[in-house]
Amino acid sequence: MIEELLPAEVSSAEAFTDPPDVILFPEEEALIAHARDKRRREFTTGRWCAHQALSRLGVPPAPLLRGERGAPKWPARIIGSITHCAAYRAAVVARAEQVRTLGIDAEPHAPLPAGVLNVVSLAAERTHLAELSTVHPDTHWDRILFSCKETVYKAWYPITRQWLGFEDARLELGTGTFTAHLRKEGAELAGRPLTAFTGRWLVRKGLVVSAIAVPNRSWGDRPTHEGHPQTNLLG
Repeated sequence: MIEELLPAEVSSAEAFTDPPDVILFPEEEALIAHARDKRRREFTTGRWCAHQALSRLGVPPAPLLRGERGAPKWPARIIGSITHCAAYRAAVVARAEQVRTLGIDAEPHAPLPAGVLNVVSLAAERTHLAELSTVHPDTHWDRILFSCKETVYKAWYPITRQWLGFEDARLELGTGTFTAHLRKEGAELAGRPLTAFTGRWLVRKGLVVSAIAVPNRSWGDRPTHEGHPQTNLLG
């Protein structure tokens, strides 16, 4: 499912259940030695997905430890992103010379808890969601917005090493696509001001998944989603 949102340079793996026989590297096991069962399952299957994706990229197996802010510490010249939610885990990786940054997120396709939307969105975005809801009333646009904002942060941080709050990006949602207009100045990508990301999302199997991938070959030339086959984005 997640691969439909990503260019060919990106290797991915996903799981809808937790495989019972996954064996972590001892160094990885040490990271969750005192974790509760839910966290252990998320971590274990997430690392399993990451190792699967790395293997498909031809990267030799090695422990994936924690880097800055708890994100996975990827092998040299590799970038990646991991996500997990109930009944879904996924990881994506790419070679740094081919892809500049990656971000993915998965959420249940259900309304956000009461009060959360006002915290994670701008007034203009809430107006935008209300308009979208008149066309597709069965789509949980608030959850899609939240997922896309999480993806924006995951793509932003490896480039800038700076915090990006929910208020620092204004999103416009299209049919399976989104544009994040960045409100935080000073960041650059490939020597150019970083003012926006484009990405893709889909709803399927009771889930929302979203992704951003910025190939090095296309930065500044065309949106990151151009050239991808059209998918069934709402179910």
